[in-house]
Amino acid sequence: MEIDLIFKIAGIGIIVSVLSLVLKKSDREEQAMMTVLAGLIVVLMLIVQQISELFETVKAVFGL
Repeated sequence: MEIDLIFKIAGIGIIVSVLSLVLKKSDREEQAMMTVLAGLIVVLMLIVQQISELFETVKAVFGL
């Protein structure tokens, strides 16, 4: 696993948390929740890509 992935996830988390805080302070709770959900979806997409690569590697190693 590359260390870049961890930095990407951490960066997305920091950006989403700051945006969420700013939106909550300006009484936009719905937009804050949508921002959090969008950040979660982006992170999940990154993780799913890595899991897919892991399965492909396992298939190649074991010749499945």
